[in-house]
Amino acid sequence: MSTSHVVRAGAALALAGFVLPSLAATPATLPDTLEQRVAACTACHAVKERGDAFFPRIAGKPAGYLYNQLVNFREGRRHYPMMTYMVDHLPDAYLREIADYFSQQHPPYPPPQAGGASADALARGEALVRNGDPAKKIPACVACHGSALTGVAPAIPGLVGLPSDYINAQFGAWKNKVRRAAAPDCMAEIANRLTPADVAAVSGWLSQQTPDAAARPGAADSIALPLPLNCGSVPAP
Repeated sequence: MSTSHVVRAGAALALAGFVLPSLAATPATLPDTLEQRVAACTACHAVKERGDAFFPRIAGKPAGYLYNQLVNFREGRRHYPMMTYMVDHLPDAYLREIADYFSQQHPPYPPPQAGGASADALARGEALVRNGDPAKKIPACVACHGSALTGVAPAIPGLVGLPSDYINAQFGAWKNKVRRAAAPDCMAEIANRLTPADVAAVSGWLSQQTPDAAARPGAADSIALPLPLNCGSVPAP
């Protein structure tokens, strides 16, 4: 199309009430807010997130836990190339800002997963979550993660609202040393005491629980101290 044709077409559109945008228009300036800057995070961990096997729910997790995980990715204790790339050059202060931001987001939880675990497996899972297995020196999940399994501030995450595939994958990562935490790594110890059937039982039962919409991490004094195992990522009382 020639230049004269373009001009005539533009004039015709203008007469019809259409306004053509200027080709030289100044690009929109994005707001310099933390919400805008963490858009790279919410592209996967959407604020209105449901969570899946790869991108778990991070909204509402205790800030100390989220900060620890960002540091673990940056320092090579956890391995996921996309996350390492995102945080590799970020300073501690900025990681704390990001962790604080997501800890204050509380979108609705997804409905519980429809699982295929047997009644016996679910019973075993609930027993491990609530009571542990003293014979195997496996502490109850509620002893650290709280009676409502919503986590404990400042650094113990909630377990509700996570899909079974994600829970299974994390236990596998601890067993295979792909995921580690600051020493002593209590979750790695627990993972290695659980059989594959135990892991499937725990993840199957957890994924079928219906979280309270108003659930929040408990206060530090909501669980008995000291913890059943020493955990390097949890501050000493």
